[in-house]
Amino acid sequence: TGVQTCALPISALTYPDGTRVAIVAPISIPENRKFSTQLEIFLKEGYTRLVKDGNFINITDITESGNIPESADGYDLLIDRLAVAHEGDELSRLADSAETAFFEGHDRASMLVWDTDGIHRHDYSTRFEADGITFTEPSEQMFNFNNPYGACPRCEGFGQTIGIDERLVIPDPSLSVYEDAVVCWRGEKMSEWKREFIHIAPQIGFPIHKPYAELTQEQKDALWHGNAMFTGIDGFFKMVEENLYKIQYRVMLARYRGKTLCPDCHGTRLRKDASYVKIGGKNISQLVRMPISELTHFFDNLTLTETQQAIAGRLLVEIRNRLSFLSDVGLGYLTLDRLSSTLSGGESQRINLATSLGSSLVGSLYILDEPSIGLHSRDTERLIGVLRKLQGIGNTVVVVEHDEDTMRAADYLIDIGPGAGIEGGQVMAAGTPKQVARSKRSLTGQYLAGKKYIPIPATRRQGNGNFVEIIGATENNLKDIDVKFPLGEFIAVTGVSGSGKSTLVNMILKRALAQKLHHNSEKPGKFKQITGTEHLEKVINIDQSPIGRTPRSNPATYTGVFDDIRGLFAQTNQAKLRGYGKGRFSFNVKGGRCEACKGDGIIKIEMNFLPDVYVPCEVCHGARYNSETLEVEYKGKNIAQILEMNVLEALEFFSAIPKIKRKLQTIVDVGLGYVSLGQPATTLSGGEAQRMKLASELHRKSAGKTFYILDEPTTGLHTDDIKRLLNVLQRLVDKGNTVLVIEHNLDVIKSADHLIDLGPEGGQRGGQIVGVGTPEKLCQIKQSYTGKYLKPLLEKGHYEPRQD
Repeated sequence: TGVQTCALPISALTYPDGTRVAIVAPISIPENRKFSTQLEIFLKEGYTRLVKDGNFINITDITESGNIPESADGYDLLIDRLAVAHEGDELSRLADSAETAFFEGHDRASMLVWDTDGIHRHDYSTRFEADGITFTEPSEQMFNFNNPYGACPRCEGFGQTIGIDERLVIPDPSLSVYEDAVVCWRGEKMSEWKREFIHIAPQIGFPIHKPYAELTQEQKDALWHGNAMFTGIDGFFKMVEENLYKIQYRVMLARYRGKTLCPDCHGTRLRKDASYVKIGGKNISQLVRMPISELTHFFDNLTLTETQQAIAGRLLVEIRNRLSFLSDVGLGYLTLDRLSSTLSGGESQRINLATSLGSSLVGSLYILDEPSIGLHSRDTERLIGVLRKLQGIGNTVVVVEHDEDTMRAADYLIDIGPGAGIEGGQVMAAGTPKQVARSKRSLTGQYLAGKKYIPIPATRRQGNGNFVEIIGATENNLKDIDVKFPLGEFIAVTGVSGSGKSTLVNMILKRALAQKLHHNSEKPGKFKQITGTEHLEKVINIDQSPIGRTPRSNPATYTGVFDDIRGLFAQTNQAKLRGYGKGRFSFNVKGGRCEACKGDGIIKIEMNFLPDVYVPCEVCHGARYNSETLEVEYKGKNIAQILEMNVLEALEFFSAIPKIKRKLQTIVDVGLGYVSLGQPATTLSGGEAQRMKLASELHRKSAGKTFYILDEPTTGLHTDDIKRLLNVLQRLVDKGNTVLVIEHNLDVIKSADHLIDLGPEGGQRGGQIVGVGTPEKLCQIKQSYTGKYLKPLLEKGHYEPRQD
């Protein structure tokens, strides 16, 4: 035929003037339409010729011949014939013809060139396709999983679907298949699947006696997905689904279903097309899974062509700036795909701070509430540098803070006091840090001056000789570590931000202990084994969540002291004469409460489209009780007046009642003497709620086999409050219990008996044990950032014997 198809299409202008060319469009016939019908349409549109093998054929010759081919294979529609010209009207004509050809050819067109050595064909396409695959043209929405256009169709952009959960099927990975690791294969009938798998295991080389946690990915795939001889766990659940008409199979399927990684997008949350677009050899899912520190390095070293640089230059400046700001505020260990719900309050606040830095505002007032939350001393230095940068470009920065380094770095300090609650609200000192340190009225100033301090225990406890050990922790960034937690000691888990502390303690240790001791269903993070739980009776997590979800809950009801107070009122002569029992003085049940407000003391008025409005009850005026109940008094006070007292006032009022006095004293000991007994639980801060929980634990009788876990208990606490908190924690340990805290505060760390320092860095460069032992021992480890900042504190610190 003489027509040669060129591998690389070139421009018509590469040929000399006068070269004959033809612009053609490939013929694409819609489904269920005949070729003859399509030819009639071409004629009506004004086209007269087709091209085949370089020859021009009149459409009418084909239609009138009576021998019309069934297929359009080999035929092209002739759009135009012309001679190459490098200037003049021919150029415009060529452009118009090419545009028409792309329209008729559905984004494909061809050019035939009659050259000296034959006919050359050049094919062109504006379709987004390669290697036989047609892609969706990229747009901003394609890379957004919150947009239906970009979200994975299966999981709708969530990254997870409801399916068979591996952790429910194999809850204890330390067991082997032979030891019944696959719990759905237990029992008389279902164990047939286990026996069948064990029978074929030697043929496929599967180690049935090897713990599941130690299996290779290939071996796990064989167990789950099966092969020609055995259908695996997937086949088992396919059988279950086929028998859902039986109730026992429906129950079984529900037992093992849970949130699992989406099998289509593998957790990326984006449609498959998005992964085909790459920059620097990486797609968007790979980039957002890189720690910010690595991502910064990637974009700093990204090599682009001159054309690409012209397109992406401005975007790269913005990307690099924003990544730099995130690193500056100590978040280099985070990945961009991290769920916001898993961020701590301090991390969220620092992300907002990085956003503010990126906006480059000038002349603005920034207000930050404890930005150092969750920050290691090393990272606090970076944070101060960021705040200085904001101030340096013409902004004013106001920080509510207890951190000593931040206070010393400030230009101006305002100290509020002298106490908390009703005892506070006054300006005790104002000026530079040095001026505040000289103030005798300022409690903060006395700590800055060193006149008040938190002493270091002169001796460290040796524990009771028993341990709880986590073996093979690999969740998130943990590097298959084994960690021993000595019982009967005050333990602090330390390390830079993102080093894996919360993963180790909250996701693995706490959940594993709760599962073993309390049969809790919450799944722990990945680890091989936990030992030593037989030495414990219970695990208690004392966090900063509210002590009650409604205004009916308050410190008096939570600590149980209100039961004793109601019992005391029921024993008064007036109550006995009227036949009032203990329940009469409860605002939660009928009888003694005000029925108009049901004991709330307030009335909720629903405002439909506006927030609800709360007004005091017109009947009891907020007292919560009816008038008959309020007539009963103890030492001149009725039950409503008792609830209005703060804890210190109540302690003095009930000083003659040992049972009540003991419970109130524990609340004072944790620094909450200013809180009123009836203060709604919903109005307490996170730190106040946490200390209220500690107070509740203090007055309970203990067998000395409780494991307490606290995550950053110093959040929101003044140094004087931290001193009281430490005394409370030490008292819990003195009773024989174990107290573990995740902490960055050096005053708490120096007071611990045993430190477990993770690191050395955050993110992927963390997750290893840097050092364990006493604070003095940790200071000798050069790789430990905690030891570096702890060392000067221990060298100049005040060692004092423990208080009994």
